[in-house]
Amino acid sequence: MGCYDCCMRCLGGVPYCSLVATLLCFSGIALFCGCGHQALTETERLIETYFARNLQDYRTLAYIIQYFQYVIYGLASFFFLYCIVLLAEGFYTTSVAKQTFGEFRSTMCGRCLSSSFIVMTYLLAVLWLLVFAFSALPVYFFYNMDATCHTIDVLTETPASINQLCVDARQYGLLPWDAVPGKACGMTLSNVCKTREYRITYDLYVAAFAGAGITLLALLTYTVSTTYNFAVLRYLGRKGIGARC
Repeated sequence: MGCYDCCMRCLGGVPYCSLVATLLCFSGIALFCGCGHQALTETERLIETYFARNLQDYRTLAYIIQYFQYVIYGLASFFFLYCIVLLAEGFYTTSVAKQTFGEFRSTMCGRCLSSSFIVMTYLLAVLWLLVFAFSALPVYFFYNMDATCHTIDVLTETPASINQLCVDARQYGLLPWDAVPGKACGMTLSNVCKTREYRITYDLYVAAFAGAGITLLALLTYTVSTTYNFAVLRYLGRKGIGARC
């Protein structure tokens, strides 16, 4: 067998769908975890500087932010390992289907593993859909804040109207209702929107939201891939070439 034929047989055993899903998952998780972690840190700094004067007012928020940052560490580790396992399962199933690396057999153990991966990946996709929706909340908050600042910039010639335009962090549950000042109005709010910290935080949340969407797309791709792999293994088992492990 020539080198070209050998290369073609090797490339034929690559699970391209699982490989694309793995690359999407890695990039999505990197965006979500990296940008989300830094965005939470910047949010705490913004709240501390412009919306709360007393440490007691945002102490609970600081604890929640720290908790979510630890969760992000766990998510990054888990998805890295899980994507590697799914990619390995894709290589195994592709080799079984195409018999690239010898006379592989579809085993009962292989079919059980594939069905388990289908259920796990489907549940992860459903749970991650909730994470995707949750990651839209800070983007919504900063979008409203940016729209209010734009309105203030348009109405700079009428100061009375400007002072009535506010963003209240207490309405979004970021601070308790007795927090002082708890909100930013008028030119104070406009100056907040022009700061470097605000722009960076807004961009980081948008990037984290995009990363969550990419990860969701990767999980859906994995679901399709693992379902197809299971169908292939079951088909091979029905042909009578299955064996118990």
